Amino acid sequence: MIVVYSPEGGEPEHYDASSLRVSEAAIVQRTVDMKWQEIKEGLESDDLDAMRGIVWVIKKRSQPSLRFGEFDPGVDEMVSRMDRREVEAYVDTAFSATLDDSELTPETVAGILRERLTGVAADPEHARSLIDARAASPKATADEATVVPLPEETPGEATSPSPTSNEPEASTSDCSPTSSTSPQLPSTS
Repeated sequence: MIVVYSPEGGEPEHYDASSLRVSEAAIVQRTVDMKWQEIKEGLESDDLDAMRGIVWVIKKRSQPSLRFGEFDPGVDEMVSRMDRREVEAYVDTAFSATLDDSELTPETVAGILRERLTGVAADPEHARSLIDARAASPKATADEATVVPLPEETPGEATSPSPTSNEPEASTSDCSPTSSTSPQLPSTS
């Protein structure tokens, strides 16, 4: 998961939770009094403590003296987004359902994914490109689909969104494909 931190008056910064070292994850666990699995689940539902802990511990890499109490973002300044790997896995799972269900077409799945997934992806252009490629060839996996490559980010470092992205950040609280309250695509298992 990527935590997007948009400080008031500043540019959005992206923090990759998967870049944490075990020692950093342990620090976050102790600081927010949550187990790692709870933190991961919290990121999926925009839990403020989970997101704050991740951003804080990654910020400490460049600001070692930063104390948790000193990093107190506004409640609307952070949101979780799915990273490329998570988007690819989600898209693969969704399209694999079309192989087992003759009534579920690749076009239907693509429409659902465009509506729900691009708003919660850290890289919406990558998500759209992947969905379009998979809709054209639903039997391909993400590795086999032809997707326009985008520059890779350095894991864990704060980055700004691509200059071609003019989309506002949407909240994942009502539309996250990982949320337990969101309508789910048919299971493939």
